[in-house]
Order: sequence, then structure tokens, then C-alpha cells
Amino acid sequence: MGRVMTGLLILFAGVVIAFGYVRLAPSDPVFWHKLPEINADKDFKRGVIRVVETGPDGLARLSQIATESPRTKILAGSIGDGMITFVTRTRVVGFPDYTTVQQDGPHLKIYARSRFGRSDLGVNRNRVEAWIAALQS
Repeated sequence: MGRVMTGLLILFAGVVIAFGYVRLAPSDPVFWHKLPEINADKDFKRGVIRVVETGPDGLARLSQIATESPRTKILAGSIGDGMITFVTRTRVVGFPDYTTVQQDGPHLKIYARSRFGRSDLGVNRNRVEAWIAALQS
């Protein structure tokens, strides 16, 4: 019985440490506040890329939608810079997802990706598509 309890305590401590790291790990704007070359929509295991025609005020409108979303805040950038990176955290564990949005003429280039895991289970796609739908309504 003692070995089982010790094993369970070690497992529990490992889970607490892992969750603590996920929630407390710093988000370096130098690493996350950037875009790859974006020309067309793309889905991948840990995120999405979208190009949306919005007019010249798309970034300002999307910024308002994003910052009103639950657990979302600005990591870096501004409307004046023409590019903003948002961090959205999951409700329970606090996994961070990063969404970088750049105004490029009448288009918004949107790059959403997760930091941890092999797949985001479609969370970034769903969030970005909801933001785009709100933007277009």
C-alpha cells in the first residue's frame, strides 16, 4: 500500500508541476509576435491561417472582437503598428494559444496556433472562424 500511495503522490506532483508550467510559462513577444509568409488559407494540426478581406479598418474591428472574447488579451502590437498578437487561454488548464493578426491593405492576415501539444483539436480554427463571422456580421 505504501508504494502505491508514493507512486500516486509522485504522479500527482508531476501533473501539478506540468500544469503550473503551462499556466506560468512566459510568453516571449519576440518569439510569438510574428507571421509566416501568408498567401492563402491553410489548416494544420496546431492551428490555422486565414486571409480575409475586411477593408482598411479590419484590424481595429477584429481587435475589439478578440479582446471581448473570454480569456483573451493582447500580448504585443497595436492597431497603430498594423499587427497585434493575442493570447487566449483555455478555461481549466490555461493552455495558451497565440493569434497574430496583421492588416495588409484591405485584407487581414490571421495566424492562430497552439503552444503545447501535437494538436489543438480544432480550437484555433473554431475561434478564428467565430471572430471572422462576428467581423462580417
